[in-house]
Order: sequence, then C-alpha cells, then structure tokens
Amino acid sequence: MSAREIERRLAAAGALGGAAPAAAGARVRGDHDLNPDLYPADRPLVPAAVLVPIVEHPNELSVLLTRRSDHLHDHAGQISFPGGRIEPGEGPEQAALREAEEETGLPPARVRLIGRLDTYVTRTGFEVTPFVGLVRPPLVLSPDSFEVAEVFEVPLGFFLAPESCRRHTRHYQGRERAFYAFPYRDYYIWGATAGMLRNLVEVLRGEEPGAG
Repeated sequence: MSAREIERRLAAAGALGGAAPAAAGARVRGDHDLNPDLYPADRPLVPAAVLVPIVEHPNELSVLLTRRSDHLHDHAGQISFPGGRIEPGEGPEQAALREAEEETGLPPARVRLIGRLDTYVTRTGFEVTPFVGLVRPPLVLSPDSFEVAEVFEVPLGFFLAPESCRRHTRHYQGRERAFYAFPYRDYYIWGATAGMLRNLVEVLRGEEPGAG
C-alpha cells in the first residue's frame, strides 16, 4: 500500500479523515470496547493526543513506535505512540507534534498530517486523539532517555496481515480482562496502542468498526 493510498482511504473514511480535532459524531473507542465496565464515567477525561507516524521508506512503509522507560510511573516498559497531554492554549495536532519531537527528536517539519483516527478513551481517564502523519526519511532521532527507552519501526504490512491482531486475556483486579495485541518479534504491542492500530487497519482495509 502506498502513502497516497493511505491518504485516500483516510479521507474516504468521512469523520475519520482530515487533520481537524475530533469531529462531531466521530466514533469513540477505548479499553471499554472489550470490557464495558472499564469506561471511566465517574471522572473527567484528560485531553491528550498522539502521533501515529508512518515512515515513507523507498521500498516499504513502516510505523514508528516507542518503548517507554521502565522507571516511569504510568505504563512503564509498554509500547506506545509518541504523545501526551494537550497543554493549555494548544490544539491536539500541535500537542501530537510537540510530544513526538520532545520524546523522539522527530522534527515537525518532517511530518505531514493526513488524517485522524477515532478518539480513544483509556481506563486511566485519558481521551486521546490519534493523528496519522507521513514522515519523510532519513530520520536522525534523539530520544528523551528519561521517557523513552527505545524507538523502533514495524513494517506497516505486518499490521495489515489479518493474523497479526490477536485477542488476549489476563486477570486484572480479580477479573478476566480482554484486550487486543500485536506480538511482533520481541515486542508485545497491546492496550491502547493496539486498539489504535486496529482502528488504522480497519480504515486502510475499508472494514466496518470491529470487523475481523
């Protein structure tokens, strides 16, 4: 799949397309999709944004991801997209690009935003707006070692393969919880990141939400 085709399919997805903030009527996904009782309805949600960076290598497209440092208080060691809270006075697109630069050293000038995915609500109370951006190589990154242990890339084709997305379960707070995961080599991509990747895959395949 080419970068142009990705851009076309994002635009064809209606409310999902374009680099605007969450559109009216846009679908809200989250950890509660598989576990309805996890929706944090009793507290205000914290606005956040992430960048879903697709790197345009000459021979293939890849998705750039980070592994969070092991000492962090939240989501230590997990695989994530660069991103974070939306600061006062900035839009979600600005937050996604700013956080990507702060965490990985990716210059905003090398990113072209081409669309947004569904808003994603986490069980920890964040309302995340994911923006898809095309990234022009070569990449000379300088990750923030306090927050990021590693920056790596996964071929986009891996995520598009039907067998790559799996549904796993684990016990949490005395109950069995279900979640999506994309195991790739030594990396275990799960949780919100896997949920957003599943959203991206559905858009690129032209599938209905929750298909497959």
